[in-house]
Amino acid sequence: MPGAGHFEAIETTAHGADPAVLAEAAERAATALVRGARDQADTELVSRVVHLADTEGLETLAELWSGAAPESLAGSLWRLYVLRSWVYADPQTAAREFDRGRALAPVAEAISGVQEPPGPDEVRSLVDAVLSGVVVGDYADTLFRASAFARVAAAGRAQDEPITGSSYASDLAAAKLLTFAEQLERAAHLELDGSLR
Repeated sequence: MPGAGHFEAIETTAHGADPAVLAEAAERAATALVRGARDQADTELVSRVVHLADTEGLETLAELWSGAAPESLAGSLWRLYVLRSWVYADPQTAAREFDRGRALAPVAEAISGVQEPPGPDEVRSLVDAVLSGVVVGDYADTLFRASAFARVAAAGRAQDEPITGSSYASDLAAAKLLTFAEQLERAAHLELDGSLR
């Protein structure tokens, strides 16, 4: 029979942290970001929150929040940062997909708030403005805007040329982005109900 040391080794992650402790820390960090700084938010704080993935690294945020349920503060924050990272990594594609999807999802386009014409600079500005809502705006509105942007981009992605010659791959990529939009929207409704934790 293995000794106690064997079980202690199983209970820790590769980084040596207890998964339960890590999950609790992730929830506390998400709560502090979304609920904590509203009264004393200033330009510097908003900038720090918007650029958190840039300064700390998306991998660090992934360790904290990627395993969280989509309908939680931590899970919704993770999705907001992933959306921003995607737009910044490939703003031309994000702008093209958004532009193609506008006619297919006009209500979502209006909610997203992208300026005309929706080029790379405009979509980067949008995701920064949306993410700043974590600190200075209404969090439900922040999630609804992010969801609307993702929904329009998903519609445009579905109309895009097939990825690597496969329409299945393009459809799958569009479906994943649409799922992402739906998760953000569900989190927004929970926030409205006061039950997003």
